[in-house]
Amino acid sequence: MDDAIAFGTDGWRATLDVFTTPRVRAVAQATADHLADAGHADGTVAVGYDARPTSREFAEEIADVLAANGHDVLLPERDCPTPLVAHAIVERDLAGALVVTASHNPPEYNGVKFIPADGAPALPHVTEAIEAHLRPPEADPDAERGEITEVDLVTPHAEHCRALVDADLDGLDVIYDAMHGSGRGVTDRLLEAAGATVERHRCERDDDFGGTPPEPDEANLQALALAVQEHDADLGIANDGDADRIAVVTPERGFLDENSFFAATYDYLLDDRSGPAVRTVSTSSLVDRVAEAHGETVYETAVGFKWIAEEMKQRDALMGGEESGGFCVRGHVREKDGVLMALLAAAAAAEESYDDRVARLREAYGNVVQSKTSVRCPDDRKAAVVRDLADSLPDAVAGVDVAGVNDADGFKVRLVDDSWVLVRPSGTEPKMRVYAEADSEARVRELLDAGRDLVEPLV
Repeated sequence: MDDAIAFGTDGWRATLDVFTTPRVRAVAQATADHLADAGHADGTVAVGYDARPTSREFAEEIADVLAANGHDVLLPERDCPTPLVAHAIVERDLAGALVVTASHNPPEYNGVKFIPADGAPALPHVTEAIEAHLRPPEADPDAERGEITEVDLVTPHAEHCRALVDADLDGLDVIYDAMHGSGRGVTDRLLEAAGATVERHRCERDDDFGGTPPEPDEANLQALALAVQEHDADLGIANDGDADRIAVVTPERGFLDENSFFAATYDYLLDDRSGPAVRTVSTSSLVDRVAEAHGETVYETAVGFKWIAEEMKQRDALMGGEESGGFCVRGHVREKDGVLMALLAAAAAAEESYDDRVARLREAYGNVVQSKTSVRCPDDRKAAVVRDLADSLPDAVAGVDVAGVNDADGFKVRLVDDSWVLVRPSGTEPKMRVYAEADSEARVRELLDAGRDLVEPLV
């Protein structure tokens, strides 16, 4: 096995000095071997790719290896959002897919992820099996080579979204920011097809993403917030580099934090539907308050959309999401989809603005503030820190008694006043993450300080 290749929470990503053609071809061969073990030796496979300048070339290398292993391969006509590839797997009954994308990472990165036959994120036992098969491809001269065919993945996905979300967006003014990613010409056209007037920002290909990584956080969406103000638009919508995540900007609030977006959108869905919600341990309990008011339940998972997707299947959940902007709803492929969510957000905003929705929720359920910080921790110390933390959890945090502890992902300590603090190992950096939620910024700072005080002596 090549130690440079490791599948993290959402595939393997690396800088281009490490993410090389031989290694990408080894991943493709490992995937072909895994598919053979899983009974899909002859199944058709899709190979998607994002808007990075190297992605199409890497996708063609992957397609070549898969075809040499006897798989017919579907290659999109253009770079396209990751969720469109996931949808195609289920719609076309494929054996799975590989997607070349580094999502929101800077331009010097690329990556690849495997999506199984159910269209949901690969669970650890799947990615571990692929890693175990890593080897250079060796063509079998007696094998029947598969065919590589270019296909349109945009139109079928758009038709499915329009059927799933009943949206009449006539009169809604939206500014869409693709951040130079693969959502351009996809999300904006879907919104227009539903009747919205759309003004486009950063909807051209740019190898350097305009000098800003395609990460739709508050700092990177200041220009979108300003444009919403200047154009008196009803809503601003942004996608990350491969358009599996969404961010929303409103006229009054500017950047709308993902927790408030989740709660408000779930509340909108519950107007005429029913079903539980699934969220990660780091996502706001405001969602729980919305669910309780409607007689619904919320299920909590470890961080990572793969765990949300698995729980959504078990619970037949109406909506699942995470505080980093990944969401999905019942009736769709169980993968986060920033394109579908853009249409759903616009449909909600057409009935009642997000500013009004969030204000109404805050009035009904109280103020909720969340923030996070980090403590540096070498990767080889993380497991020991979590073990030691289990023996040092206090009976009270920052002067408030502990009501319970969830150890699904690190330790989430819930307090009797409905605030909480979470300590968990980062899956991508040499850090321990500390999250806190309370009814004021001052109280959140106190909880974050208390969380750091718990962790730092153990590192």
